[in-house]
Amino acid sequence: MLDAEGPLTPMAGCTDLYVALNFGTLRDEQFLNLWELDELRRITVRDRVLSIGALATYTDMVRSRVVSARVPMLVAAAREIGGPQIQNRGTIGGNIANASPAGDTLPVLAAADAVVAIRSVRGERRVPFSEFYVGYRRSVLRQDELITAVEIPAIKGRQWFRKVGTRAAQASSKVVMAAVDTGGGEPPRIALGSVAPTVVRLPSTEAALAAGAAIADAQHVLLDEIAPIDDVRSTAEYRRRVAANLLGSFWNERRRR
Repeated sequence: MLDAEGPLTPMAGCTDLYVALNFGTLRDEQFLNLWELDELRRITVRDRVLSIGALATYTDMVRSRVVSARVPMLVAAAREIGGPQIQNRGTIGGNIANASPAGDTLPVLAAADAVVAIRSVRGERRVPFSEFYVGYRRSVLRQDELITAVEIPAIKGRQWFRKVGTRAAQASSKVVMAAVDTGGGEPPRIALGSVAPTVVRLPSTEAALAAGAAIADAQHVLLDEIAPIDDVRSTAEYRRRVAANLLGSFWNERRRR
């Protein structure tokens, strides 16, 4: 249908789409309801890669033993997205496709080196999460393509997630951070949301910490890698200070282990 009858906007849990509809900012007029496609809800592991179907809800992920065991930071993010109603309807594929820089699962997927599985009538392709977004609310997804799953390789090391908002849940993020302390002299993997047009990895900050830089110096490097703005939820200055503080919390916890 996407190929023959498009353009159509895929819809599933509609937790973001209905917000745009109510605010009068939704420009799309034709939709494709995916909710009944149970094939896209599966959570499986194959060859040490965790595959989470695009229609898996936040509740599905919280209840999944395999997700809890392999990606606890994703479960932590899912628990802080809205209330039970939103968690029962919102999907990981929708969070990815919506492309909001404040999406709570997106820093987790960036820090996890996830891959987005995409399908169309022409075939399948897999896009590294770090290459999926090309600008504010823009991605490489074509009009005739569906996100079918997100794939997460086995993660070595301590996982970490923090969301800062007006409340712990049922509020959009002012700053959200996910990180993996890989240990063994390897650079950590650190990603931030709500501090740039897209979710961002921090390669220079990661390299500085791996090289033994003091946390204060690494925080200065971080500030050069983000570009927050003032908006209705927060200010750029607040976001910069909180992002630096979150980095400090993540790295200082390492010393206590």
